[in-house]
Amino acid sequence: MIVTTANSVIEQPNAESSDVQKNIFQEPRSDEQQRRGNNDPRQKQPRQNNQPRRDKRDVHGWVVLDKPIGMTSTHAVAVLKRLFSAKRAGHAGTLDPLASGGLPIALGEATKTVPFVMDGRKRYRFTVAWGEERDTDDTEGRVTQTSEVRPSAEAIRDLLPRFTGLIEQIPPQYSAIKVQGERAYDLARDGETVELKPRPVEIHQLTLVEHGDNGQSVFEAECGKGTYVRALARDIGRILGCFGHICALRRTLVGPFTERDMIPLEQLEALCNRAASGEGSLADALLPVETALDDIPALAVTRADAARLHRGQAVLLRGRDAPNSSGTVYVTVAGRLLALAEIGNGELIPKRVFNLTGLTASSARNNGSV
Repeated sequence: MIVTTANSVIEQPNAESSDVQKNIFQEPRSDEQQRRGNNDPRQKQPRQNNQPRRDKRDVHGWVVLDKPIGMTSTHAVAVLKRLFSAKRAGHAGTLDPLASGGLPIALGEATKTVPFVMDGRKRYRFTVAWGEERDTDDTEGRVTQTSEVRPSAEAIRDLLPRFTGLIEQIPPQYSAIKVQGERAYDLARDGETVELKPRPVEIHQLTLVEHGDNGQSVFEAECGKGTYVRALARDIGRILGCFGHICALRRTLVGPFTERDMIPLEQLEALCNRAASGEGSLADALLPVETALDDIPALAVTRADAARLHRGQAVLLRGRDAPNSSGTVYVTVAGRLLALAEIGNGELIPKRVFNLTGLTASSARNNGSV
């Protein structure tokens, strides 16, 4: 057995991550959505008799959509699932409709690796408009407080260390956090005042990029799971006494996925059209399933051991090539992803086995030539 070098071993997904993974395929419909019914153009419409059903197929890999402004994350997943005719799909972290940028979408067996991406760092570039606080903490909301004060660049920079490191943050009223089984944004839209408790979040880096005379400032933030950039704008504005809200937001990093990995929707649709005419393959848009596992050591096994792991059976680790480490690894056989497994007590115990039969990432996409 051969263990490849890796930066660190991370723990198995916690209960919160597992709950997220169970629900990545379909978000619950709010009361408002249920009232709208089929009047909502985003909801699935009845198939016309002259529209043939497209057969679903096994597609495995990641697509990092450069999500356009105005599209919901759920809608984006539905669009990509249709373009690829994929059986399964889910996203790794909601991106607000008013935001653009990286939305990693897992297809097929890649959905098993979603928690590892969601637990990774995120990077945002965002613009704060000073002088108004809004109930949604962005431009869509109703103005709740105003001020004629405008902060200086020096005052902003002096404040930023208070928002760096481990901090307590109260999520926005319009967020997907559940309160007694209901989404906070549904309660807020119904006029209810929701008391959300502060939550610990980690801000790895927060910098002021631009500060203009137009009453706006541009920031970049790199943060951990669960951080709300809208809440950062709200809280900074309150302390400065000028109030503020997000007027532009773009996500530039999600876990291992950077802007280089992002593909605009128009490019995906064009690739789909070329593939339909035999001039290309949708595999060119896919990143391998194991891309999400960059921070986890890889362990190569023999075909005999692979057969045991594939049946869900543990494998004894012995001999001079046996790894000394413990924790989570991803297992490969003949260079192909086989399973996520746990090393402990001299055994390799499979936790999630992958079946990558079907459409997977092309070698061109793997080499970054697409």
